[in-house]
Amino acid sequence: AQLGNLPSIRGLSLNGNQLTGEIPPELGNLANLQDLGISSNQLMGAIPAQLGNLANLEALLLNGNQLTGAIPPELGNLSNLIGLRLNDNQLTGEIPPELGDLANLVELRLDSNQLTGAIPADLGNIPILLELRLDSNQLTGAIPADLGNFAFIELLDLSSNQLTGAIPAELGNLASLLRLDLSGNQLTGTIPPELGNLDSLTYLDISGNQFTGCIPLSLSALLSAETLGLPICAATAADRLSALETQVAELASAIRAIESLLAEIVGRLDALEAAP
Repeated sequence: AQLGNLPSIRGLSLNGNQLTGEIPPELGNLANLQDLGISSNQLMGAIPAQLGNLANLEALLLNGNQLTGAIPPELGNLSNLIGLRLNDNQLTGEIPPELGDLANLVELRLDSNQLTGAIPADLGNIPILLELRLDSNQLTGAIPADLGNFAFIELLDLSSNQLTGAIPAELGNLASLLRLDLSGNQLTGTIPPELGNLDSLTYLDISGNQFTGCIPLSLSALLSAETLGLPICAATAADRLSALETQVAELASAIRAIESLLAEIVGRLDALEAAP
């Protein structure tokens, strides 16, 4: 509690100790605090709503403790927050939609808790989010189509929950996505071919669900037909045209490389001939 009497402090890092007890609400008095890290301790009790008063806070790391109770909606007031890690605790209740107001947030980790309820569509309003991990909770309901609004997201992990319904086709808009994990839910319906638009995707896991239909040809390199128990979809005319266009582009690139090499060789021969 005495730490709350240090109004000028900008950074407080107590990560990786053996701290016990509760987080003192007086920390909310540290008006100039930019970084608060008390992860990987043995802290218990609820997250104080007073932490929402830290208007200058950029990083809040409370992960790896034994915190309980709900996520305070007041954390949505932290307009300068860049990183929020509440993962690996025992938090319960629903994800507050107010977190969607965190316009500067880049990383949001709420994984490995006991959160329930639906994923708030408001999270899709976070404009520059790079990483969203909600995995290993008890979340229910459908995946909001609004999560397809992320312009820069690279990692989206919703695995090991109780999500239902179909995969929203809007997830195919996530042009920067590198990793997508929806495994271990109760998702149904067909696999949207729009996921094939994710050109940057290097990891895709949708196993442990109840999909029907077939695996889009554009995803056959990332998904196992044996694991999913689904066949690969037959190639459509559009698939064949796309493959042909890719081959033509690769051939054109190879021809340009050969032409450049030949021009360089001719240049060297001309220089050799002109030498005295």
